[in-house]
Amino acid sequence: MAYGDEPLHSSQRDSLRLLGSVGEPINPEAGRWYFDKIGKGRCEIIDTWWQTETGGIMIAPIPGKNRQKPGSAAMPFFSIVPAIVNEAKELVKKGETGFLLIEKSWPGQAQGIYGNSQRFMKSYFNPLSGYYFMGDGAFQDKESDYWLTGRVDDVINVPGHRLGAAEIESALVLHPLVAEAAVIGAPHAIKGEVIYAFVTFVEGQQMTPLLETPLKAQIAKEIGKFAIPEEIRFAPKLPKTRSGKIMRRILRCLVTGELDKMGDVSTLADPDVLPLLLK
Repeated sequence: MAYGDEPLHSSQRDSLRLLGSVGEPINPEAGRWYFDKIGKGRCEIIDTWWQTETGGIMIAPIPGKNRQKPGSAAMPFFSIVPAIVNEAKELVKKGETGFLLIEKSWPGQAQGIYGNSQRFMKSYFNPLSGYYFMGDGAFQDKESDYWLTGRVDDVINVPGHRLGAAEIESALVLHPLVAEAAVIGAPHAIKGEVIYAFVTFVEGQQMTPLLETPLKAQIAKEIGKFAIPEEIRFAPKLPKTRSGKIMRRILRCLVTGELDKMGDVSTLADPDVLPLLLK
């Protein structure tokens, strides 16, 4: 999306049958572009949700069976029994966001972390005892399809509202000049927590003060004024792992100025992205 249609002219893509998506929840606008431009409107998108620790795909559409909904991971794979609950471990209603859990074991499930079984239990089973908890939020629509909202660590508490980073990012990407976005929450002395957004534009577009206004208006229109970021920053590239996950802790450290707390950045797919963000 960032480079427009020009790179597509060098390939036919007629042999493609399916398109895959992993790493981050794909936002609906990117999903439609992927389907229309890359797959020429004929290749179904398999938007998979899983972890290394799960040993395989957990939630994903089955080609030719599940309905295609841009941004949705569709239905659980065979033998997978998920549940979405609130902090009291009560099942939430359809349309309500909660913690995504797995109720029963499955063949590919990891049995531990080598040399650190306590960490394994603490990370995946202790937060909501009796369930496997992977740290993601989700909701089901009225047709029971699952929608991933991102890591629960990335939930932002603005006054009176709990917001998932993914919903704000999707609102930003609806703007025709935005190719990709990442949203984080950062502490504020008076408000408690505020929203910061990082956006990557289509090729040739630069951030200007005049552009920030329509981007904020886009969020107000799609979600509400309470979701408008304190600041929107331009990012030539977003810091991602090799599997496509955005390393939001790096962005959070850039906002707070605590660069010494970035931690291990060896999993960055493109190490050159850090100097670009630090400029």
